[in-house]
Amino acid sequence: MTPPDISLEFFPPKSLEASFRLWDTVQKLAPLEPRFVSVTYGAGGTTRELTRDAVKTIHRHSGLRTAAHLTCVNATREETLDIARGFWDVGVHDIVALRGDPPKGEDRFTPTDGGFANSCELIEALKAERDFTVRVGAYPDIHPDAGSMDADVTYLKRKFDAGADEALTQFFFDADAFFRFRDACVAAGIDKPIVPGIFPVENWKGARRFAEGCGTRIPDDVAARFDAAEADGSSEAFARDFCIDLCERLIAGGADKLHFYTLNKPELTQDVCKALGVTRSDRLVA
Repeated sequence: MTPPDISLEFFPPKSLEASFRLWDTVQKLAPLEPRFVSVTYGAGGTTRELTRDAVKTIHRHSGLRTAAHLTCVNATREETLDIARGFWDVGVHDIVALRGDPPKGEDRFTPTDGGFANSCELIEALKAERDFTVRVGAYPDIHPDAGSMDADVTYLKRKFDAGADEALTQFFFDADAFFRFRDACVAAGIDKPIVPGIFPVENWKGARRFAEGCGTRIPDDVAARFDAAEADGSSEAFARDFCIDLCERLIAGGADKLHFYTLNKPELTQDVCKALGVTRSDRLVA
């Protein structure tokens, strides 16, 4: 089995303790030589400034190719593009462009006055502004705002037509869900890379809540196995083995890249990557 190329996602810290945890995660995972790392926005754009600071710090001090998340929430077009230009000027030339979740307390996304109406508008504007590498979201399990997989695939094609370079999928628990989605994308004429998103489950209860919030389907047998592992105290070992098996199935099915949602916890991602044969370098992060 040829080891995959990996990328990693972090979230911005909201406290001093969380800042240390993020930097510890970066230091421990940097030797895996990810092709890039990204930093998220909070729901409703609530961590915009924290994201900006974290992206610039990681880019400056780690030597890793760093991508910033940008969304259409709670900002005008000019405000969003000004943030993008600021990233470009400090050497951050990768953007993960998303519509974004509605602000807390709101059920549906409503464009800000003077803001981008959707991710396609954001992608087109970023590509017109600078030669950013733009990555976008994709959803093997149907997005909560989409009525069907066909609708999801059609909209992903629109994002590629707008200039996106690559898609990163939402995490999933069933490799076949990814393969069905990938095959539907190919049938629709999409020929750009679609990278599986991998969520190493550090906390099963938290993972279930997270999945429910973003529309990720958990097969009944998978839920039962995680519940049983929780009950008998083997959850850590089971989560590691489950994630390794999922990744191996994806690689066997043709996936040569994997994107890990780390939740700023390095250990399980380290273990999974080691099992997949991802080589560690001697990279040190100051």
